[in-house]
Amino acid sequence: MQKLRIDKWLWAARFFKTRSLCKQAIEGGKVHVNGQRVKVSKDIVVGDAIRVRQGWDDKDIVVLSLSDQRRGAPEAQLLYEETPESIAKREAEALARKAAGGMVGRPDHKPSKRERRQIHRFKNINDSETDGSP
Repeated sequence: MQKLRIDKWLWAARFFKTRSLCKQAIEGGKVHVNGQRVKVSKDIVVGDAIRVRQGWDDKDIVVLSLSDQRRGAPEAQLLYEETPESIAKREAEALARKAAGGMVGRPDHKPSKRERRQIHRFKNINDSETDGSP
């Protein structure tokens, strides 16, 4: 196999659970091949550099081999190699997110039944005001 569609390869390499999720990510600009935004039908070859955004993380990977069959995770990891810079960057960003997580104000307790009813009433009153209904 000399070349393969990017959506099939991403699915086979287990970056996304379904081909339709691959397609959505590619069309949404979350996948770049050799620094260029691509279309779903873009053919990739061994040696291409791919940047994939998954959640908070950007992964920079190099294609080592091609496969259009989805196999187990250990076999899928043999299809690509993540660059050392990408790994270091992801770990640093994860530590920063974890450290910043303590800054977020969290409630002391779950709302009681009475408090939940008050929240729902408050939301419904505000929703009816924005709808223009009496």
